[in-house]
Amino acid sequence: MGKAAVVKAFEDIKAALAVLNSEVDGCGSEPYSAADPFAGLADGCLDILAGARVAEAGFAAVKARAAVTYAETAHAIAGPDTPVQALEMAVAAEIGALLALGPRAAGAFLAASHAVTKELPLAFSALQSGTITWQHALVVVEETAGLDPAGAAALEAHFLDPDVPRPATAAPIGELPAYRFRAKARNWRERHHPESLEKRHAKGVADRRAEYRPDRDGMAWLSACLPADQAMAGWNRLTALARGMQGPDEPRTLTQLTADNFTEAILGSGNHSGRAHAGGADGIPTLPGNGNGNGNGTGIGADAGTSATAEPGPLPGIRAQVLVTVPTLSLMGQTDEPAMLDGYGPIPPSMARRLIADGAASFYRVLVDPRDGAPLEIGRTSYRVSKAMRQWLRLRDGKCPFPGCNNPSLDNEADHVLAWDKGGSTGISNLGQPCPKHHTLRHTSGWKPTPATKTEPPGWTSPTGRHYKSEHQDWEPPHWPQQSKPGQQPPEQLLPVRLNPTCLPPDFVYGPSPGEEELERFLHGRS
Repeated sequence: MGKAAVVKAFEDIKAALAVLNSEVDGCGSEPYSAADPFAGLADGCLDILAGARVAEAGFAAVKARAAVTYAETAHAIAGPDTPVQALEMAVAAEIGALLALGPRAAGAFLAASHAVTKELPLAFSALQSGTITWQHALVVVEETAGLDPAGAAALEAHFLDPDVPRPATAAPIGELPAYRFRAKARNWRERHHPESLEKRHAKGVADRRAEYRPDRDGMAWLSACLPADQAMAGWNRLTALARGMQGPDEPRTLTQLTADNFTEAILGSGNHSGRAHAGGADGIPTLPGNGNGNGNGTGIGADAGTSATAEPGPLPGIRAQVLVTVPTLSLMGQTDEPAMLDGYGPIPPSMARRLIADGAASFYRVLVDPRDGAPLEIGRTSYRVSKAMRQWLRLRDGKCPFPGCNNPSLDNEADHVLAWDKGGSTGISNLGQPCPKHHTLRHTSGWKPTPATKTEPPGWTSPTGRHYKSEHQDWEPPHWPQQSKPGQQPPEQLLPVRLNPTCLPPDFVYGPSPGEEELERFLHGRS
């Protein structure tokens, strides 16, 4: 059929688009709903959006295949004597002219298309079926770059292989925004990279820098590439300062206040008269740990050293006001398992040990599942959500649970999924931590959070009745040093401390055990 088949296929596509446009206008041959035309039209438009997403993914797959096939054909036609660089430039120029892309963008598109179609079969299959978008496929391309074929295949299989078992509460990758999928893929890559995170971090520290980039309208970007703990601490500090300055007499937005505080910090004398400092009772982060064979982990609370008071004078030194999940054996230097920095991802254990040594004041024992490292349920019978339970929520969710939201956990609010006055308990399974915006949305619109059931994970239900799954963190079992694997040593020699599973305490924060005291002496050099 050749060109005639291509022309006919695109004529059919244009005819289908005309039908869809007619349906969007409500001018189809049949109404969506005779009883309620407006509700029917709204629901029909959502169906069109869902179908368009699948069709766009299929088109992206066709575009990628066509670009790669054209490039391969051009190389075959050119012959072996044609300079490779000149041929590649010519191919990119042709594709760029057709797709209205600049030379650099055309080259990047061609390279990504080659990777997806030739090196990432699972990503390409998912793109063809419409279960992921082109942006998701680009994430796979970027996060597998630099990995050997086995590492790239492992990352791809972890997220896209349908035969890989996943928790029932996990939303499919294609249902997450691509930038959230990027965070998950980057975290997995950091944990499973063949080269030690400590070595890669040392190179990154050597490459730290500040950058300046002009922008339009008389503006410019000033940014810095810093170690993750410093960058997160600085950002959390700026956010806390800005929130403390908000009020009925403050006309600036939160974004403007954050930018103004940043400007004053680098250009001014550092004196912030009458401004709120970060911290407070809920600003003290907890550093929970992974588990041992008994499902018992250890964390350390790092006091930010500041309070929510308006006092003149210079700002105190920035402390790490972040939530860090760190395996106990990694703290002891017995494994090199990365810690998890809330809002960022995996960090080297040396960075976690430094954060703890600089600010840890108390231990928090956190029960986790030894099979996958996830925190376990702890319930309450009173309405009040304790500080310990808020920390638990932050550990569990890491961010606002609303679909697609990226607001970090230290900025969120505890909320009952099933309201207390309607019979809901104050157990962890009935608590969420939406950000202020989505907390307000829940109480002012038809959006409602939903608890987990036997067949459905927790998520949110929209005013139209559609259910959207919440993103959950990817927990992994703790790493064990070779000499400390369960079964190889007597239970009394295992670290961290044990917990009697038949006599659970009412909460997970209580006095340190001898093992925890020994760990504190190790971290702080106490005798």
